[in-house]
Amino acid sequence: MLDGEMHDGELHNVEIVKNHTQKLQDDLQKLALKVKHHEDNMKFLKTQMDNIDESILDMQVNLGKYHSSSAALEQSNDVSAIQSEQQTVGKILQQVKTAAGIICQMKIRHGFQASKLQLTKDVLGIVATLGKVNDDNLSRLFSEYLGLETMLAIVCKTYEGVKALEKYDREGMIDKNAGLHGLGPSIGRLLNGRFLVFCLENLRPYIGEFVPEDPQKKLALLKPRLPNGENPPGFIGFAVNMIDVDHMHLSCLTPNGHGLRETLFYTLFSHLQVYKTRGDMQNALPFISDGAISLDGGMIKSSGLFNLGDRKDVEVKFLISPGISKPANVIEIEEKLKLMSWQKERLAEDVQREEALLNQAKNLFNIQKQEFVKYLSETASHIKQAQSMAGRTGTL
Repeated sequence: MLDGEMHDGELHNVEIVKNHTQKLQDDLQKLALKVKHHEDNMKFLKTQMDNIDESILDMQVNLGKYHSSSAALEQSNDVSAIQSEQQTVGKILQQVKTAAGIICQMKIRHGFQASKLQLTKDVLGIVATLGKVNDDNLSRLFSEYLGLETMLAIVCKTYEGVKALEKYDREGMIDKNAGLHGLGPSIGRLLNGRFLVFCLENLRPYIGEFVPEDPQKKLALLKPRLPNGENPPGFIGFAVNMIDVDHMHLSCLTPNGHGLRETLFYTLFSHLQVYKTRGDMQNALPFISDGAISLDGGMIKSSGLFNLGDRKDVEVKFLISPGISKPANVIEIEEKLKLMSWQKERLAEDVQREEALLNQAKNLFNIQKQEFVKYLSETASHIKQAQSMAGRTGTL
């Protein structure tokens, strides 16, 4: 009876060992499949990145041919554009104790390296330097409408960039030895007072269509219409569409692929209308919801809020566009190049995440494999001991 009971007990133990061993094997197999899944994803993503790199290289070669052939033709325009930028940057530098002045000073001193520093790598620029207009009068009007504080605002791509600009101690007070406050004294500038920062990824973008085939990707805003279907007399257009944006900033600046026009400038101007004269603007009051300005200095901030009195020039104004007209195919290539660069950035982020998941799966697989081998070894040892004891009992 005792032998029978031992026999049944041994069979039961063997069944337990067998089931547990099978479970460990199944778990290990699942982890192995998970590792292979992430490895396949990594290969796929890297193949996509390689294809994008090849396309980018081809487009850069084509753009290089265009720029080299048209360099002499654009030289005079480039000179005027550089002079306009120098004047604007010079005015910003004159704004002592401002964050904008510190950022511009940094770019002048460190050039390209400023885009690599942790503090400023996410800073796209100052509002005044990110838009151009083709008319000095419009530049002055737009600058007056926005005001000096907004013209000097810093523009960051992400909230991480915003956080890098200002640090706080445990009591919530500004740490004067970190961020822009700490950087200022090192370049001979002290930061005093508040300053505005726009975070592109947190701005609510324009949701709507764009003007078809427009190289500047102007917004297809609904124009004011009289009952007869015509525009109000003197209506010129919307301020947000009168800003020229560098092609590199037209799209793909945010994780969702939005550019400066539908984020920053739409936030600043919304549906601000532009008219020829004050009289035209006043006659169109029923059609004005988000403000209007006129070329002769009239200004309505919003519905019911009028700015009266003499116009006042703001010290810092928008750049004047050199009026360079690029061929449509060149603009298309530049836009595709920007899109592919943005896609490459997103793929790089995907690769980074996938690599982390792969390493995690591999580590877990190795740990469970070691535990499985250890379990098999311990089980084999127990079986051997049981068989040895059974042998000795049998001889007795």
